[in-house]
Amino acid sequence: MSNQKQNGSLIAIITMFFLYAMIAFVTNLGAPIGVIWKNQPEIGGSNVLGIMGNFMNFFAYLFMGIPAGKMLTKVGYKKTALIGIAVGFVGVLIQFLSGMTAGITGFCVYLLGAFISGFSVCILNTVVNPMLNLLGGGGNRGNQLNLIGGTLNSLTGTLTPMLVGALIGTVTASTKMADVNLVMYIAMAVFAAAFVILNFIPIEDPELGKVTADTKFEHSPWSFRHCTLGVIAIFVYVGVEVGIPSGLNFFLSDSSEKGAGLVENAATIGGAVAAMYWLLMLIGRMVSGFIAGKVSSRQLMLGTTFVAMILILAGMLLPKTITVTMPLFNIMTFSFTSAVVPISVLLLVLCGLCTSIMWASIFNLATEGLGKYTAQASGIFMMMVVGGGVVPVIQNFFADMMGYMPSYFVYLLAMAYMFYYALIGCKNVNKDIPVE
Repeated sequence: MSNQKQNGSLIAIITMFFLYAMIAFVTNLGAPIGVIWKNQPEIGGSNVLGIMGNFMNFFAYLFMGIPAGKMLTKVGYKKTALIGIAVGFVGVLIQFLSGMTAGITGFCVYLLGAFISGFSVCILNTVVNPMLNLLGGGGNRGNQLNLIGGTLNSLTGTLTPMLVGALIGTVTASTKMADVNLVMYIAMAVFAAAFVILNFIPIEDPELGKVTADTKFEHSPWSFRHCTLGVIAIFVYVGVEVGIPSGLNFFLSDSSEKGAGLVENAATIGGAVAAMYWLLMLIGRMVSGFIAGKVSSRQLMLGTTFVAMILILAGMLLPKTITVTMPLFNIMTFSFTSAVVPISVLLLVLCGLCTSIMWASIFNLATEGLGKYTAQASGIFMMMVVGGGVVPVIQNFFADMMGYMPSYFVYLLAMAYMFYYALIGCKNVNKDIPVE
């Protein structure tokens, strides 16, 4: 490979890493801002309505998954990324404008902005994941690039709830969207800067294999059992990844008997705890990025899902009266502090280490051996990211009925399914189907 080609690949990889970071920044606005809307008099403290911003963000994937894939093949990686960035700017702007209108009207405007932002992150995800996999040559190396790129995704995912929580402090009925305008300004500035910078970065579209306009598709990704089961695994995984920290944020910010019992700076602590989950995801991706070249995706999935099931089950069963001092980071003062929280919170935060490797691992396992059907499968996977909206809504429905910790059985069942997928479901039993 020539030096020019190597430099081009390096620039493309760095660009994809940067876009990976932007995805988490926008996505992770949903839960902490939902804490504000949840406590508005018109919403009445409903967890389901509070998580609706997050739901709308992921609901957009259901509509944009396949169109985003078609856009990728029609206009290329760079133009697709630029379109995604522009759409993201509009979505964040609408969320910002929602703070200028009170009550249900403002809430509906906010949901519209979250939905449009969902289109953006779906488009960017469509660019980033296959691009990194292709640049890495597939297999363990492709998985390794996705995991390393995911560290930046986790970094911005860590900073977002931490910053929003610090700006809110203790959430009350008088807390408004305007209190977190700083986050909106940052998001819009990041999108604007990314749009300008990306215009000057040359990105050569990678070869998309042997698929051409004349390629015949006798089957579909659904013809492969391991792909179909992998689609379900992606759906429940994204729900688990997003839902665990979102639920903890709601639990800690809730000053009623159902909550964790925190009185002062509850929202700040809730945001900081959620941030620690994303920080552990960052650490997990950094570590796994170095070992993924030697350890298979299946082995990583088996180990992490098993540990996560134990952590979730223990978190559900231990009473909130058993507490632990948990280290936290204060983004406003750039210093470490601590807070006394139920031990179940710490156990669930540790799940971040486990979920850190699951997206890339499931993607690799589900697309292994698909050949010319890989592009179609990628579009389906993008649609199934809607699980990040659906699964947390289900969990919060049960949280309203039975309490926060008991409702985590939803995530326990999801984790059990992913363990089954890694153990049995990921095996390609349809090797007789031609994929060339």
